Amino acid sequence: MDYVLLSTIAAIGMGTLAFFVRMKAAKSPTSAKKIILPPLFMSTGALMFIFPMFRVSFLQVIEALLVGMLFSILLIKTSKFEIRDNDIYLKRSKAFMYILLGLLVVRLVAKLVLSITIDVGELGGMFWILAFGMIVPWRIAMYVQYKRLQRDLHSMIKPNLI
Repeated sequence: MDYVLLSTIAAIGMGTLAFFVRMKAAKSPTSAKKIILPPLFMSTGALMFIFPMFRVSFLQVIEALLVGMLFSILLIKTSKFEIRDNDIYLKRSKAFMYILLGLLVVRLVAKLVLSITIDVGELGGMFWILAFGMIVPWRIAMYVQYKRLQRDLHSMIKPNLI
């Protein structure tokens, strides 16, 4: 089977997994650890660049990072937290699911178009950089928002204890 087809199937699987993880996350309180760990786990993917087939040029790194950061804006805008039952929860957003689906479709179309001119290994490296460039700003924004709400929550609870 072709590498482009295999990676496309994997991307669809990962997108579906992200959808279900997001739905589950809204049902339980969040924590700083739940926000910070995904980019840390994803960072291990940088080990792919040990292998020459995945290495990309400096210009490709910049392009992929900029596109990822641009996509992260959509995720940041649709990821909001709320205080419920003295805990912080990620709010469900219908728009987030459509944006996630839209980003997946854009990514798949871009991969199919770019695979004609860019080697599949380089393309894999570029899309990893794009995804990392998207998840890091998004998770930083989530962490800042979470810490702000956590501070508000503690200021609401402390006066009630006195």
